[in-house]
Amino acid sequence: MPRIAGRNFLFVPGPTNVPERILRAMHRAMEDHRSSAFPELTLPLFQDLKKVFKTTTGQVFLFPGTGTGGWETALTNTLSPGDRVIAPRFGQFSHLWIDLAQRIGLRVDILDVEWGEGAPVARIEEILTADRQREIKGVLIVHNETATGVTSDLAGVRRALDAAGHPALLYVDGVSSIASIDFRMDEWKVDVAVTGSQKGFMLPAGLAVVCASPKALAARERAKCARVYFDFGDMLKANPGGYFPYTPSVPMLYGLREAVDMLLEEGLESVFARHHRLAEGVRAAVKAWGLRLCARAPAWYSDTVSAIMVPEGINGADVIDVAFRRYNLALGAGLARLAGKLFRIGHLGDLNELMLAGAIAGAEMAMRDVGVKLALGAGVAAAQDHWCRTAAPLPARAAAPLSPDAQSQPGVKTTQPRSVARA
Repeated sequence: MPRIAGRNFLFVPGPTNVPERILRAMHRAMEDHRSSAFPELTLPLFQDLKKVFKTTTGQVFLFPGTGTGGWETALTNTLSPGDRVIAPRFGQFSHLWIDLAQRIGLRVDILDVEWGEGAPVARIEEILTADRQREIKGVLIVHNETATGVTSDLAGVRRALDAAGHPALLYVDGVSSIASIDFRMDEWKVDVAVTGSQKGFMLPAGLAVVCASPKALAARERAKCARVYFDFGDMLKANPGGYFPYTPSVPMLYGLREAVDMLLEEGLESVFARHHRLAEGVRAAVKAWGLRLCARAPAWYSDTVSAIMVPEGINGADVIDVAFRRYNLALGAGLARLAGKLFRIGHLGDLNELMLAGAIAGAEMAMRDVGVKLALGAGVAAAQDHWCRTAAPLPARAAAPLSPDAQSQPGVKTTQPRSVARA
């Protein structure tokens, strides 16, 4: 493939853009991960990660791996072969988590849901209420189904568990939600939450970030699933001193430290609000194109990824191919049963209006190129209009002193710059 000039526009829903600040933090010489100074990096990091999960009682674990490794960690440390769990299946990633659970020996009651809808709260409550023998040991929920652009109601799932008075553990895949969409581990009484480094944390793939509640850690004592590399027990022995039971990726830890600093500096609520506002701009663009989202109702719209259905007779894979080869724009593909039926725009991590406007413009041109009937600029204009209307007021700018070469000359009238109050 010939070289394409300019910068690649990465708008898949993970991995996301890695900010220069994080790249600089990661670019460092190797060091001894068993030195007496190493805990100065790790111990504050463990504590600050709890702020991102919104927990004071949970314990964070960092495993070299990805979100899939986090899935396995969550289940094998807390369950035994033959244990019964329930899991809604409403997209490719909920399907894959179910497959993993079955392959490690769990009995999974699958709740099939239309792809484009979220976790069925009422059905979950009904099933749990009927389980009078308390055979069900866990409920597996993908918070944000990346394949369909659907966010489920985690608070509603917790209410279902409480209404049924059921002691099952609540497991959450937060790979494309945590650090981007509001997540409340303690308030929603999540027992094990899983995420990865390559989405809201703005890092390369390579870290599985898992947070376990005291209830989940207690379940570890009776869990019989085989585990070695992903064993909480080894981490529980080494982490309190600031160390790991095996060699960690030191650059990833420094990058994670910088990522957490960036999230806390912006403020988590501001991070969530930014993601929502940017996502609303994408949704305005989709409406202006005359297209629809895979998510079937606004209650399920994701603020981190939009899965956009293409018209009949158009192959979504062609849109993605032209976007990449002609415009250097990476869009997400339709997965499994949705292959060819949609393309996805990821809008999570370190991004702003102008970056996302470029992705919308590129998607628009690629769609036009493959035969989608739309007016060029319609989606971009709709997104711009939303972002302009919802921009926060800017503070008044203090008048800057004039540079020496702009000092007032005899007979020349100068004016001070005006303050600007709105974006």
